[in-house]
Amino acid sequence: MSYAPAPLQLTDADLDVLNERFETASADSVIAWAVEAFGDGLVLTTSLSDALLVDLVLAVCPTVPVVFVDTGYHFPETLETLGEVRRRYHPQLVVVSSDAPALDLWRTDPDACCAQRKVQPLDTALAGRTAWFSGLRRADSAERADTPVLQRDRRGLVKINPIVTWSDEQAEAYSRRHRVVRNALLDQGYPSVGCWPCTRAVAPGEDRRAGRWAGQGKTECGLHL
Repeated sequence: MSYAPAPLQLTDADLDVLNERFETASADSVIAWAVEAFGDGLVLTTSLSDALLVDLVLAVCPTVPVVFVDTGYHFPETLETLGEVRRRYHPQLVVVSSDAPALDLWRTDPDACCAQRKVQPLDTALAGRTAWFSGLRRADSAERADTPVLQRDRRGLVKINPIVTWSDEQAEAYSRRHRVVRNALLDQGYPSVGCWPCTRAVAPGEDRRAGRWAGQGKTECGLHL
């Protein structure tokens, strides 16, 4: 599929209509629509818990840029996953990071740390874009249970969540079938992978995101708010 500039301006009413249409649509069809609708205004973002979304999107359009935010606090396994994604998919990879000094702000103010190390670099990567792919799924957490396929983010961009309706079983089945690149931490008790200072393994029966900012009353880094 071609990847030509064709930015589409959508109203909130348009998003409502499209969400009704895409609620039962396949991820491939949502991705193909987005590529056609937004052209060169579109990017894919990934935290590299796995490369499921990368595999899906690049199968439809191999030239969609892939954005990875390097916080400076990633687990070695996450950076190894990044290297494997480079080797397997040869993506148009855009790695962004904060130019502020790493002062271990996570120790005293995790929200400010996330804003500096994650949110601000992503803002930079999305500047001038009109839409972006996200791998959010409703099965991730109770807070994400009502996430639509399409939504408008705080920047006014359209965020596209092609696998938002997928269950854990669907995601795992696709990953096995396509031998998707996986972060080794997924098999070490880390069903949700973030930065090493604020992520721990979870115990059997715990919520999959219980290991993120454990004991701090924090559930999101701010990228998806």
